[in-house]
Amino acid sequence: MKGSALAASIALAAITLGAAPVFAQQPPAAPAQPPAAQTPPRPAAPAPSAAPAPAPRPPEPFPVGAKVAFINPQAILQQSADGKAAIARINALIQKKQKEGEDKAKLLQGNQQKLQTSGSVMNEAARSQLEKEIDRQQKEIERFQQDAQAEINDLQQEVQNDFLKKVNPVLEQVAKEKGVEIVLNAEAQIFAWANMGLDLSPDIVKKLDAASKPAATPK
Repeated sequence: MKGSALAASIALAAITLGAAPVFAQQPPAAPAQPPAAQTPPRPAAPAPSAAPAPAPRPPEPFPVGAKVAFINPQAILQQSADGKAAIARINALIQKKQKEGEDKAKLLQGNQQKLQTSGSVMNEAARSQLEKEIDRQQKEIERFQQDAQAEINDLQQEVQNDFLKKVNPVLEQVAKEKGVEIVLNAEAQIFAWANMGLDLSPDIVKKLDAASKPAATPK
């Protein structure tokens, strides 16, 4: 599968996993509540005994002679070393831009607070200068947000393209090894049920990780 469906799924997975809003608004602080009247503590109920965790199910074998299989692009992105590295790159940039945006916002808030508390006692020149600085900072923050989002979008596109270059040949190799003629995209939800043995994602992750490991240096 070399079409846009796989690219779209990889892009969606990267955005879902790595790209939270860069400048999320902080909710206002809740007003302080008066202390509640204290009541005598109740005896703690005995903790229920933990049920033993179910044993993991062994992977389903690939059905012999099957000509149709499927992949889960998000699982490949989440579970492969290259995918995890791609998500980490996006997250690192998002966190960096969030921190820069927060620093700029704090400077603006400081000047706004200064104008609010001391503006009435400032002389006209000082007040005018402070108002101009606040206006400059507001415009700077708007430009910064736009530039930051564009930079994140560019990195997502770069990461997606790099990851697809690695996934596509491995997908083709695994499909040929299995004798598969058609590979469906599980995220497209075009089938209601499938034998999990037809999922090629684990094989693709294994081959991607094996290819990404540095070759052992001869002694």
